[in-house]
Amino acid sequence: MCNSVIQVEVIIPTQTKYLDLIGSIGEHIAKELDKFSGDREALAYHLNLVLTEATVNAIKHGNYGNPEDTVRITITIQEKELNIKVYDHGQGFDLESVLLPDFDHPKEGGMGIFFIRTLMDSVTYTRQGDCNVLEIIKYLS
Repeated sequence: MCNSVIQVEVIIPTQTKYLDLIGSIGEHIAKELDKFSGDREALAYHLNLVLTEATVNAIKHGNYGNPEDTVRITITIQEKELNIKVYDHGQGFDLESVLLPDFDHPKEGGMGIFFIRTLMDSVTYTRQGDCNVLEIIKYLS
């Protein structure tokens, strides 16, 4: 990929059957980054996981499972930064109040934000107009 900005935008219904598609987009992007000097396979796995977790959270929590609603995902790649934004129309939540998972007594669910924060460089959650936006940044070296 060249020095110009590249942007991918996907809008899906709030249905989990589209999660594989979203994850595979992240994998393909990671494998095609010309100037990325790190482990492409690891980045591909991380992007698949992060995109899948962020999207499932938007579907299940952000839009209350309303199949008539949509989730919008944008992925922007610039010179040394990959920026992911996941938009939903739900009530929102306080990102800072999300607790670490209990690793001594693990349960299903509750790991998504932990994985996203651990694997990426910056995570923010804001309200923009009528949407909540989870913004995830990975710096490319």
